[in-house]
Amino acid sequence: MKLDDLTIGEAKKLSALFNQQSDDSVYEIGQYYLIRTVTMIDTGKIVRVTPQEIVLEEAAWIADTGRFADAVKAVKFNEVEPFPDGEVIIGRGSIIDACKISSSPRSQK
Repeated sequence: MKLDDLTIGEAKKLSALFNQQSDDSVYEIGQYYLIRTVTMIDTGKIVRVTPQEIVLEEAAWIADTGRFADAVKAVKFNEVEPFPDGEVIIGRGSIIDACKISSSPRSQK
């Protein structure tokens, strides 16, 4: 079989083989997370997970958590800088750890 002779359907099937996404991701779409990266902390609702990125909405940069365990439990932080509405993309290679939280702060503090 020659590549030039492929039908559209065959080409789509071939493409799907190379673009498979694993469905065993530990991240849950629609859930709120606090994500610590090598340079900062972000919060938000996960809307999409790709092999290289996590996409958040309702996102904020947390400049100062205060006491970390208390802050994560209560979702109350000393300093919050919300991103504008829309999607925020985080490179998965920069992630140190992540945990579910009940909401994402949206008010600047």
